Amino acid sequence: MARSRPARLSDIDEAAAALPEVTRDPPAGGRPSFQVRGKTFAFARGPRKDAFDPETGEPYDDVLAFSCTAEDKESMVSDPDSPWFTTPHWNGYNAVLLLERDLGRLTTEEIREVVTDAWLAKAPKRLAKEVLGGS
Repeated sequence: MARSRPARLSDIDEAAAALPEVTRDPPAGGRPSFQVRGKTFAFARGPRKDAFDPETGEPYDDVLAFSCTAEDKESMVSDPDSPWFTTPHWNGYNAVLLLERDLGRLTTEEIREVVTDAWLAKAPKRLAKEVLGGS
């Protein structure tokens, strides 16, 4: 089976839009935030002093954040070859960070899975169950 193409920002939009009851702020363009019934599950974050380039000391200006489970977070950030990371600011939060510039290290399938898992982490249980095919 051939490897799918590298992920792009538009894949995040498409994956989120394919899920039920998702809203995007702003509705088009800009650095988005995605919510399900008012709960944010993925967003593009502005520069903050807690996430910075170790070579330059400058804050990253392309950080994406995704909700996840505590178990997934540990797994995702503990792999040294993974593009996922966290910062002390995010200690205690079930979320992982990714630099936009590293999106291409993931496949479209991988980013769809992360967006779906982020949505599942914030969606109401009944709605999540419907999506997962339960009754």
